[in-house]
Amino acid sequence: MGQIKIEKNAGGIEGLCIIEPMVHGDARGYFIETYNQKDMEEAGLTMNFVQDNQSCSTKGVLRGLHFQKEYPQGKLVRVIKGSVFDVAVDLRNGSSTYGKSFGIELSEENKKQFYVPEGFAHGYFVLSDIAEFCYKCTDFYHPNDEGGLAWNDPEIGVVWPQVVGEYQGTASAQGYHMEDGTPLTLSEKDQLWTGLQSIESNFSL
Repeated sequence: MGQIKIEKNAGGIEGLCIIEPMVHGDARGYFIETYNQKDMEEAGLTMNFVQDNQSCSTKGVLRGLHFQKEYPQGKLVRVIKGSVFDVAVDLRNGSSTYGKSFGIELSEENKKQFYVPEGFAHGYFVLSDIAEFCYKCTDFYHPNDEGGLAWNDPEIGVVWPQVVGEYQGTASAQGYHMEDGTPLTLSEKDQLWTGLQSIESNFSL
């Protein structure tokens, strides 16, 4: 294998992969290969990407937890500026880890990437003043196919770092903030998602 190191089944969840590229640095700066199809295939990762996305968010923004119902997307995610806490939740029928979550900090410093395959809900929380987030997708975005889970569903139990507040029975951001006082910011849509028990997953292993 050439330019990457891969930890498979991160957090004990089949399919999740933490990918660390080899960094070539000197006094001028650094160079990394952010994607190499040959290296990925040698590691057993044969997915085909069809779309690249990039977003910029401010501190305290939480995006998620999202999935597409009929056209599920695998996502290879990374951060090019700042840092985020990135989370995947297993929604695959028949999975021994159904409903289990795993989270990892991705940052411009650690340069780690996280592969979240089809059949997972995904979201991230911005820890730095600004974060620029990039990801490759295995299927196109379908605006009428969106699904989601409440970011604070107690059944899933994601521990979002630096978030303070008590669950009030909804996904509303009201009453939540970061330890330094930064308010938690969610879209109107993300504050309306419900819990794990209310969704019908049609994903398979």
